[in-house]
Amino acid sequence: MRSQPTWPAIRGIAYGGDYTPEQWSRETWDEDVRLMHEAGVDLVSVGIFAWALIETDEGVFEFSWLDELLDLLHANGIRVDLGTPTASPPAWFFAKHPDARVITRDGTVMGFGARGMASHSSPAYREAIVRIASALAERYGDHPAVVLWHVHNEYGVPVGEDYSEQSVVAFRGWLRERYGSLDALNTAWGTAFWGQHYTSWQHIGAPTVAPSVVNPAQRLDFARFTDHQLRECFRAERDAIRAHADQPITTNFMANQAWVADLWAWGREVDVVSDDHYLWAADPEGEIGLAIAADLSRSVGGGKPWVLMEHSTSAVNWQPRNVAKRPGEMARNSLAHLARGADAILYFQWRASRSGAEKFHSAMLPHAGTSSRIWREVVDLGSKLDRLDELQGSVVEANVAMLWDFESFWAQDLEWRPSEDLSYAERVRAYYERLWRDGITVDFTLPGHDLSKYRLVVAPAQYLLSAADAANLTRYVEQGGTLVVSYFSAIVDEHDAVHAGGYVAPLGDALGLTVEEFLPLREGVRTRVAWRGDAQAPLTADVWHEAISLAGAETIATHLDGPGAGLPAITRHEFGAGVGWYAGTRLDAEGLRTLMHEVYADAGVAPAGHPDGLEVVTRRGDAADYVVAINHRDEPARLEASGAEPLTGTELLTGTEVDGAYQVPAGGVAVVRVEREGGGR
Repeated sequence: MRSQPTWPAIRGIAYGGDYTPEQWSRETWDEDVRLMHEAGVDLVSVGIFAWALIETDEGVFEFSWLDELLDLLHANGIRVDLGTPTASPPAWFFAKHPDARVITRDGTVMGFGARGMASHSSPAYREAIVRIASALAERYGDHPAVVLWHVHNEYGVPVGEDYSEQSVVAFRGWLRERYGSLDALNTAWGTAFWGQHYTSWQHIGAPTVAPSVVNPAQRLDFARFTDHQLRECFRAERDAIRAHADQPITTNFMANQAWVADLWAWGREVDVVSDDHYLWAADPEGEIGLAIAADLSRSVGGGKPWVLMEHSTSAVNWQPRNVAKRPGEMARNSLAHLARGADAILYFQWRASRSGAEKFHSAMLPHAGTSSRIWREVVDLGSKLDRLDELQGSVVEANVAMLWDFESFWAQDLEWRPSEDLSYAERVRAYYERLWRDGITVDFTLPGHDLSKYRLVVAPAQYLLSAADAANLTRYVEQGGTLVVSYFSAIVDEHDAVHAGGYVAPLGDALGLTVEEFLPLREGVRTRVAWRGDAQAPLTADVWHEAISLAGAETIATHLDGPGAGLPAITRHEFGAGVGWYAGTRLDAEGLRTLMHEVYADAGVAPAGHPDGLEVVTRRGDAADYVVAINHRDEPARLEASGAEPLTGTELLTGTEVDGAYQVPAGGVAVVRVEREGGGR
């Protein structure tokens, strides 16, 4: 194995996107590199869907076109992120290996003609991906254009779980390794319920569609197994590349937009974290979802700079409505990712495709060509990024964390939960949005991670919580931390079994309470909550009440009506040197604001006080801080210091000297370099 560098050999903030020259004539290639220079593009991803053109039959390779392309890009100073095209096997592969097709949970055999991988458990597929990854790395491992390797594409999208016989066999092997014995498996899965006891490994199948609800512990394990199998495929390609090449290796996640892969585990496997993010057009404040994805990408990479591998210049064609981005929105989206730690800004894709399923997807070079608004904005953004090269390597630091646990999300998302209105995604968004509006930067973390550097930890949807992780959270509070736990958390252990002692039991010491019963509300019902006894100006709640029994906690808010009338809705508990808050209902936005502002006081965290719609994040360099302000409003916004240090420095995009405040234009972005006395982080 060769060395494992952690960043591609690119100076400054990289700029570019997916490039698919195989769709275009050789003359178009020359025009492309000329226009890439005009736009400031210095990094392109190639080969990601070109398996059929690289390996034309099993073991038969055609590299001449790729040789010519890489030489052309290198001659023009454009670096390459070289993809392994294993997300889309060619027609000849499925003709030779029909048993490698994916089978869905309801038994449908997936056909050819779309994007999507073969069965992750197919020996033929695994052999084929290693063969092509090895061939590419052996040929191009020392090519001067190649600075990054890009394995596969968006693992688990659009197909993650596979219910083929090959997958079932692999699942049994995975279970044997995980549990060791059938007795241990039967205990973990609770198979005494509904008479599901297993006496032979051969009797265990995949959790396919059945007459009623399938064992939830089995389904949770199948989700874990799927993630494991996908990661095994990645590791096989990565190791094949590493045998011949020493550039960093990545694969593109879809943080906050796809949940098949446990990104915490994947973050340990890649040299560089990369993410694809597509603004959700139906969300009028899609910039908040963008911020979640960016913070998650940074967090799973341990806070190191990361690559925004794909996003869109304007509309995306696979959403229900192909909503175009407004003028300036492309730059705001790009620089918001930069603010939250991305050191490379790339798009799907360079030139809009004339054919195929994504011909209505926006691109850096749209169908309208260089006379278009999109092209002008692409060129302008390239110029802006040139002025921000010094941000490369600077980092984002946060003293507030939010729990994000894929296994808990998988478990909560299964059938027969107490209310169909329970949603982990909604709770994460609600709490994150409150912090975002208050100008507080967030790291995401797991409940078992070291939390000591955070003043505040928020658990918005931690349905599944192991005893060990609960003990870690309890120690965090006892040692001086402030913890906020939302309803329907700490309910089950890692096998989706309710904790001994009942709901929330493993956090009982930290929160000072128990939950005797869930009291979900009927659809559309809203109830009133008295904050600190004030029944004259009640807050509003919906979806959920609980029968909370206090064991040391104090009641901060009380239900005035509904099934929980007279019972605690919000509690606070001093435990050791810290404080544990519990929200046993779903407050509306104003109620959540009231809650969190009291929580901030306990944690010693102060809202930034920026104008509404002004998103501000600071990146910390060796000798300076870089304050990035994105104005999502249609009117100018005043940027001022949010801490003890004055806002004094240079706005890098305009060269303006700043002394105390800066007026960010409507829909604009500012990046202020603030020198630190003595330098150092």
